[in-house]
Amino acid sequence: MSSSGAYPLSGGCDCKAVRYRMESPPLYVHCCHCRWCQRESGSAFALNAMIEADRVTLLGEQPEMVQTPSASGKGQSIARCPHCRIAVWSHYAGAGTSMSFVRVGTLDDPDQVPPDIHIFTSSKQPWVMLPEGVPAVPEFYDRKQYWPADSQERRKSLLARMGTGR
Repeated sequence: MSSSGAYPLSGGCDCKAVRYRMESPPLYVHCCHCRWCQRESGSAFALNAMIEADRVTLLGEQPEMVQTPSASGKGQSIARCPHCRIAVWSHYAGAGTSMSFVRVGTLDDPDQVPPDIHIFTSSKQPWVMLPEGVPAVPEFYDRKQYWPADSQERRKSLLARMGTGR
């Protein structure tokens, strides 16, 4: 996994009201090029570090949870600063509040958390050049094929705690 730098890593919003700390490396880091992420981020892609929510420690104010639609139709819950409105992480319907998708750009040192995979590249902007050596897939992917063994074990443990075997 490329995101195995020195942890914990801290981050937060622009006004510094919402601060958090990722206590361990993420499970996996997606650079998503889907049209939904492009629209939501106002950019060419979204860079999200998937991590168990209990490994994200809130250091500042509680973010406001904002419900938004998603391509799956199940929606997502975005944690935003109640003052400057910056999105710091999301929760998607599949894992609910047990899994956080931390917005890598909100980390104090985002260089420590590069993408492990580029997803939905079939809709990437044509001027975006993908780096060599990083997996890239046209849509989504088979987790068992790409995730490191330790991340798969952590996910399995999380699902057991959630009471599901997915």
